[in-house]
Amino acid sequence: MKQTTHLLYLHGFRSSPQSAKARQMAALVAERFPRVTWWCPQLPASPREAIKMLMDGIQTWPRETMAVVGSSLGGFYATAVAAQTGCKAVLLNPAVNPARDLEKYIGEQTSWHDPQERFFFLPEFVDELRAITQAMAQPKATSRPQLERTFAVIAKGDEVLDWREMHARYTGARIKLLECGDHALSDFDDHVEEVLAFLNLHS
Repeated sequence: MKQTTHLLYLHGFRSSPQSAKARQMAALVAERFPRVTWWCPQLPASPREAIKMLMDGIQTWPRETMAVVGSSLGGFYATAVAAQTGCKAVLLNPAVNPARDLEKYIGEQTSWHDPQERFFFLPEFVDELRAITQAMAQPKATSRPQLERTFAVIAKGDEVLDWREMHARYTGARIKLLECGDHALSDFDDHVEEVLAFLNLHS
């Protein structure tokens, strides 16, 4: 199995590269895998712009040795990126139907990590999410080979997303199903070594 040389980390809705999991992953990669190219961008509110920014940003990355990690809405985006690149993906409580789930958040929002930072989640963003979901319904995104390159950590105690939907969406992938836990995966310390092992990062 080829080692991962380039790693993309995608945060969730209203989150940022300052999230606990993003900072923990960044520190571990910097300390233990300094030769790995790491990118954890602040994602724009527009899903269409987010995907475009990501695909532009990884345009020169080697498809066979890159990987993506995504949490919540970032897990949804990670699935889209993996479907287009064929790369390995780690999904942390990934959003399955964000067009439905985020419709109630249309309007002004604040960032979790900086309440002074505000942005607008526009109605057209729901349509953009719906378009991405439809694109991911293509066979390539749900093929057995792609699912075999996917590791999902799913908490039954997730208070935001339905673990049954996540489990059903990623049937065929490697799944670590937690009996408790929460949406933020506050016990990420307990799972991070499995995530790193799956990614097989270049040292």
